[in-house]
Amino acid sequence: MNRPHGPSLLGVFAHPDDESLLAGGVLAQHHAAGARTAVVTATWAPDSRRAPELSHALAALGAGAPRLLGYNDARNPEAAPGRPRLVDAPLDEAVSRLVAHIRDFRPDIVVGHDALGQLTGHPDHVRTHQITLLAVEAAGLAHLHPEAGPPWQPAALYAATHPESGVGLLRPLLEGVGKTVLAVPDSYVTTRVDVTPWADAKWAAILAHRSEVARERPLPGILARLPETDRKRIIQTEHFTRLTPGPAKGDPLRLTT
Repeated sequence: MNRPHGPSLLGVFAHPDDESLLAGGVLAQHHAAGARTAVVTATWAPDSRRAPELSHALAALGAGAPRLLGYNDARNPEAAPGRPRLVDAPLDEAVSRLVAHIRDFRPDIVVGHDALGQLTGHPDHVRTHQITLLAVEAAGLAHLHPEAGPPWQPAALYAATHPESGVGLLRPLLEGVGKTVLAVPDSYVTTRVDVTPWADAKWAAILAHRSEVARERPLPGILARLPETDRKRIIQTEHFTRLTPGPAKGDPLRLTT
């Protein structure tokens, strides 16, 4: 496949702001290289208060318009009133919805949550990880979810993660607001990306989630209260685990610039 502008990238995350916090640098990096990028968000409805914030964040990252599955948040019923919670939705239905986005966008790479549920073990993060694993495989098989469009097989799937040695300042900050901190062994990380050149775009995307920045416990609010030096140390490196090898050699997530 001819990819003159680098591999296309689709992020799949549970909530608005996850994309900016976990892979904002890589999304901005790929966009700057001319690659196609997009994000699917599993919870919150298109007419919810956080949808415009997500739109502004994706604009800062160059990741197009929001793609919302529209499920309700496990812990916030205002996310999508009248819709089932993501954790309660039929698994096959949720997978089919995501398969449709994968086949529509046709990404080379998919990036999502890790199996632990991203530091704090949020149930929506865990469920989104499970759905993404199934959807990436199903998207390439024509007999699965034929209603979702022609098959497309991404070359690689990565989980954004946090190694034990890389939690650093985040541990006391999160524990200070009563959150549990879950990290993976360092050996679980296959890819570390220095996103310093794209840190400004990443921070602009995080700040776009204004309702989270204004609150005490969410990570955007915690980061906004930090000295700039500490904040930059936290957001300048992104860690990933490659979960499927794909047909290509090398590491397609790490662009050379």
